[in-house]
Amino acid sequence: MIDRVVEIDGGPLRVEDVVAVAREGAPVRLTPRSVELMLRSRAVVEDAVREGRVEYGITTGFGALSDVRVPDDELEAMQLSLVRSHAAGVGKPLEVEVVRAMLLLRARTLATGYSGVRPLVAEGLVEMLNRKVHPVVPEQGSVGSSGDLAQLAHLALPLVGEGEAVVHGRRMRGAEAMGLAGLEPIELSYKEGLALVNGTEGMLAIGCLALTDAETLARTADVVCAMTIEGLHGTDRPFDPRLHALRPHPGQQLSAENLRRLLAGSPIVESHRHSDHAVQDAYSLRCAPQVHGACRDVISYARGVFERELASVADNPLVFSETGEVLTNGNFHGEPLGFALDFLAQALAELGSISERRSDRMLDPTHSEGLPPFLTERPGLGSGFMLAQYTQAALVAENRLLASPATVDTIPTSGTKEDHVAMGWNAAIKLRRVIANLSRIMAIEAMCAAQSLELREPDPAPGTAAALAVVREHCAPLTDDRVIGTDIEELATELVESGRLADAAAAAIGGLR
Repeated sequence: MIDRVVEIDGGPLRVEDVVAVAREGAPVRLTPRSVELMLRSRAVVEDAVREGRVEYGITTGFGALSDVRVPDDELEAMQLSLVRSHAAGVGKPLEVEVVRAMLLLRARTLATGYSGVRPLVAEGLVEMLNRKVHPVVPEQGSVGSSGDLAQLAHLALPLVGEGEAVVHGRRMRGAEAMGLAGLEPIELSYKEGLALVNGTEGMLAIGCLALTDAETLARTADVVCAMTIEGLHGTDRPFDPRLHALRPHPGQQLSAENLRRLLAGSPIVESHRHSDHAVQDAYSLRCAPQVHGACRDVISYARGVFERELASVADNPLVFSETGEVLTNGNFHGEPLGFALDFLAQALAELGSISERRSDRMLDPTHSEGLPPFLTERPGLGSGFMLAQYTQAALVAENRLLASPATVDTIPTSGTKEDHVAMGWNAAIKLRRVIANLSRIMAIEAMCAAQSLELREPDPAPGTAAALAVVREHCAPLTDDRVIGTDIEELATELVESGRLADAAAAAIGGLR
């Protein structure tokens, strides 16, 4: 639990707010302003019902049934029926951090005052967050338009006393979970079931978490690359700022600056600075700023998309209290998010691809500048890190498949009323797997680079020496062959995903970009 409270005031949230609530358990509070905004739009909805106006999702059916006028005495029951019918998700449950992010984001959308719900609906979602009632939300079933319908429906079920939720680590019926947390399920009224399920919060939740991970991985990529450059007797000449001023892509310049600073003062680099052993390093070393930097630029693009979505209202219809209008729209369509999620997967797959190439050079005696085969001092008897590179190759190959875009596909739904869907949810789900794979790919490069640095003389640079030291806190040098799968997993979790590897190097050199 962290001390600060994330306030929902009807305005935008930040990516960092989402991460604080999802991963760190930050408490959430609705402000009086957000309550007032919801009350204003709620009055418009109640007026529409009282006046008998034909308004989509309020007095009519949904999707292909939008032309069906529902009798007045069934309007509230229709909202609960909608949530039940849309809870058609399948597959394994989403991780708790994703569910928490979704709860926060849906509460924020409702609190903007354009959904026409009573404040108690958003308050119920906030209380579920604060009391750690985590709905069981299946992973599969969204086509990304009208948002993440199935997942949001499962998210809403415990709020109305149905479905399942996890409390104190126990999975139980939604009503039981609410009761155990001291909460009362609510009874849905006009428009509220539709407002709970119609939006992009699932894609956005995963996007915000993935973005944070991607930014950490981009910094870590520069650190492990610098370690490898020293281990392979590479040069720092390609990172001269004059070169990168002539091709001023922002990410490229940041990565080149990181590599310069990480290698600054390296006795290893100085030991062969004037050697003619290699006129030019391989692309995976020399072009690292260009590749890492291009990936950084994609990450920056994705941050812009997600930040705009964190300031958006994705619901249908939208209620304008100033004019009393209820307007149907397509703000729930996931195309902008889907593109960003797909692009992130492609960029991160490339970070893994170039990392594997650097690892292979350290292991292959024909390219390793004098390092022992597979970094074992007893080749033949020992296989060293040979199979670690196999694992990298498998993960890189999987990431290449996962990098195929989801958003170029569409399958019409709802009797072709929804005849072009985004498939952005699929882009989000596969991105999480790309990130998990990349963490392990980088962990393997870090293991190999640490071994190679210890086989070199003299000492590495201060930044890479700090990275080496933190690797050794979790992984001993490989002398005789041992099971290294557990080492890979520990390094991936404790150093790469957590950012500790990058943080250690950054602390030694006064920061990384």
